[in-house]
Amino acid sequence: MTQFTNRNNQVVPAILLTTSIILLFAIGCQSDPDTAGASFEKIWERQFPELSTHSSPRAAADLNGDGVTDIVLGSGMEEMASTPTGIIAVSGASGDTLWTYPARDQVFGSPAFLDITQDGINDIVINGRAGILIAVEGSTGSVIWEFLPDVTFDEARDMGIYNFYNPQVIPDQNSDGLPDLLVANGGDYTVPPYDENRPAGKLMIISAADGDVIAEATVPDHKETYMSAVVAKLHETDGNTSVIYGTGGETIGGSLYLAMLEDIINEDLSGSIVLASGDEKGFIAPPLLADLNGDGYLDITANAVDGRTLAFSGKDYSRLWSVEINNTEVYSSLSAGPYTTDSRIDIFTTYSIGTWPDLRDNLQLLINGTTGEVLSQDTLGVFQTASPIATDLSGNGYPESLLSVNVGYEQFDGSYHYNHMLVGNDFRHNRQFILDDLQPGANLSSTPWAGDLDGNEQLDIIYVVTHDQNDIFGVNGFTLYRLQARHSTTTDTPWGSYMGSGYDGVFRE
Repeated sequence: MTQFTNRNNQVVPAILLTTSIILLFAIGCQSDPDTAGASFEKIWERQFPELSTHSSPRAAADLNGDGVTDIVLGSGMEEMASTPTGIIAVSGASGDTLWTYPARDQVFGSPAFLDITQDGINDIVINGRAGILIAVEGSTGSVIWEFLPDVTFDEARDMGIYNFYNPQVIPDQNSDGLPDLLVANGGDYTVPPYDENRPAGKLMIISAADGDVIAEATVPDHKETYMSAVVAKLHETDGNTSVIYGTGGETIGGSLYLAMLEDIINEDLSGSIVLASGDEKGFIAPPLLADLNGDGYLDITANAVDGRTLAFSGKDYSRLWSVEINNTEVYSSLSAGPYTTDSRIDIFTTYSIGTWPDLRDNLQLLINGTTGEVLSQDTLGVFQTASPIATDLSGNGYPESLLSVNVGYEQFDGSYHYNHMLVGNDFRHNRQFILDDLQPGANLSSTPWAGDLDGNEQLDIIYVVTHDQNDIFGVNGFTLYRLQARHSTTTDTPWGSYMGSGYDGVFRE
């Protein structure tokens, strides 16, 4: 693939980088027959002024009964600021707002869906800062329960409750007839970056019916946690359910662990298996589970903040392979798919070049899922933490990667001016293409969603662009877009959202 940095990671000026990308894509799209088929039209766009979002949109269910799946995502304003629109549900058909729900801080998580009210329509459980964990009715947006209603950030912290991360639906644990939730909690963002006196993270089992705590267990190294835990049976015959979770952060070391669900029920994680550790940086992005070596077990692939991608056997937890890139950090998760051949699952992910907070440019890697060999690498765009997804963009019967890319134009004063584009990678033909017009603004951390909202066998893509062209962290509003392919495809989307098409970190062929 075309490189925009040399082998020593010497980055060309951003304005040249941007121009080169646009020219390359324009030529590539005209000359390659497969990528020329990746044609999309904009169905709708919906603006949300004076807001921002770190949440990845997800398709919930048909919430309003019009036959089209609708979209839910979180939003917010500045940290530690309340908002009347912390949770947003929009019509998949029109982009119109169906309902909103307020929040006392940023709702940065992506929702989990289950029918708590037993009315035949999925309800929403979503998470955020300052102890935000809320269940709302899918059809109306009315609250079902809130974990800590009517408390301030300081009050939540005094109770030992910090950020909640993406919840996972687990089997019924309290015999009330409803599935329950497993969720990680931790991360006091008021503590200075290199202060190791931080509150320990914990894993919690929450009743989906009423938000009550069924069980909780502190992580064994007593470090902070920022990772959304992943829950799965690693083999179909497993009697135990595994939980993969991580500790540490941008400046504090930590580990990647494997425990059993019953350990959390027993409120004791001391027997957790250490898969990997980092002395100075931890594990933040959620792992990906897929059978990489064909032995029938889900293997575990995860990014470490210190610039490593690691894979472990789901059968005996041994390391299968590792990739390490100097002078990088990793905050995004991974995607998986038969990117280069039908006979193998490959891994695609994005690294950030530099050391936090001095991160500017990105590095993308395509990794052979069986051997760990780096098959290709590229340097598209400037800093963002959104993750790639995998779907059939061209209707050619195999998946390509889809990546949200921020393009930075450096100003005379050293600041950056941002634009955004959606980039597809067809690894089988070594081609790249842009799916939509270059949009003013950026996308820091919202992973696109891909799938078929209306059942017409035409791929839909939902994605976010924030409005501030001068500040990638700006809170000047955002626009939610729906694109639809002009061609039909009957190919499933193997990894169509943050944490996969099933929203649970598990790759399913």
